[in-house]
Amino acid sequence: MATQITLPSLGENIESGDVLSILVSEGDVVTKDQDLLELETDKATMPVPSPQAGKIVKVLVSEGDTVPVGGAIFEIEAAGGASNGAAAKKEPAKEPEKKEEKPKAAPKKAPKEEIVEEEQVDEAVADEQEEPEAPKPAKKPAAKPAAKAEPAPVAAEADEKAGDGQSSAAAGPAVRRLARELGVDLRRVRTTGDRITEEDVRNHVRRSQAESEAKAPKGVTPPGSPESDSQGAVRREKMTRMRQTIARNMLNSHQTIPQLTNFDDVDVTDLERIRKESQKDYDSQGVKLTTLPFLVKALAVALKNHPIINASVSDEGNEIIYKEYVNIGIAVDTEKGLIVPVLRDADRKNIPQIARELVQIADAARNGTFKVEDLRGGTFTISNLGAIGGTYSTPIINPPEVAILLIGRSRMLPQWIDNSFQPRLMMPLSISYDHRIVDGAAAQRFLNDVKGYLAHPGRLLLAP
Repeated sequence: MATQITLPSLGENIESGDVLSILVSEGDVVTKDQDLLELETDKATMPVPSPQAGKIVKVLVSEGDTVPVGGAIFEIEAAGGASNGAAAKKEPAKEPEKKEEKPKAAPKKAPKEEIVEEEQVDEAVADEQEEPEAPKPAKKPAAKPAAKAEPAPVAAEADEKAGDGQSSAAAGPAVRRLARELGVDLRRVRTTGDRITEEDVRNHVRRSQAESEAKAPKGVTPPGSPESDSQGAVRREKMTRMRQTIARNMLNSHQTIPQLTNFDDVDVTDLERIRKESQKDYDSQGVKLTTLPFLVKALAVALKNHPIINASVSDEGNEIIYKEYVNIGIAVDTEKGLIVPVLRDADRKNIPQIARELVQIADAARNGTFKVEDLRGGTFTISNLGAIGGTYSTPIINPPEVAILLIGRSRMLPQWIDNSFQPRLMMPLSISYDHRIVDGAAAQRFLNDVKGYLAHPGRLLLAP
């Protein structure tokens, strides 16, 4: 007898989810805990496993449907489906034996395909052999037809080869000056006479541009269904549940929190030297040591010294809630949007522990294997714009936190040290903060503390 499989509880305050993909079909035999479909919630993408073994009798949802918690998603038949399923699994095992005979006949046809390919290659070689002969008439004064064959890229290639054969053609001072201005190598220019003319140089440029345009990429077709507006063609795509959540959170943050941003730079020359010296030790453990673990540790220590940055404002807006734990959110850029998993108790971990956990966090975020709980409980967030080449920005606070730090791409800059300019590796820092409870001076004192640890990593290594 068939029974219904309903959508189980997905986590606190999650009432529904959107069906991304259905992983089984009607008639499939499934095992207990086998994934049946992939679901997207406000925070994450997660699989929904089967609560029992049996045969899928009916699929009750479609891709794109929004399903509430407790809603029916499949009908499953628990009893004799297992034995039938076993038989069904054995039958396909016999089919490959029958199919093995068919590939044996295939090699007989393969030589024909190879012969065709060889013929095509021979034709291509013949074409290439014919092309070098074309320039020979070009050396004669009456080679007018050659001047007409300039639009096609193939003709342009032939002209380039022809130009190699006319490298000794003479050119006057005006022609040479024009070639220098246009960046043209006269040895590559095809001439219709004994001397290279200005028109020959211009024709060469036109052919080169036509060839470049033919090879230029045509751009990327955006996703979504094709439509049109008053100006022309457009494409319309529904926002994913996760992107809608990001949009609501960012809008809420911008509308309810008065945000201010401070910009600064920190000298990380010594930190980079220590990182490179330690890299081999981490490579042997399969961990790529970046600057981020040092930055997380510096922030964790500084947050303990500046509790106002590790706080939040009550929902009523009349209380400050100081957090005695330090959970740092790490913004990860994924195909589905910006995800901020949380590294918990960062103040209690050393740099090697942080480095390993950061790798696990990033992998889980990009693979979609994290849980909703992994995104909650942050007290401060880091965003790494430098990973894609950016320097400064004004990051938006992730509520209910009161600050966020964006790090940019480190670059060499001259610094005035000991009465002389010296090249130093400087890292850009941008910190946005909730101006309701964090003053500019308090934010800068916190940032100065972070800079002190990064500029003098010896202090950081000795920090508890």
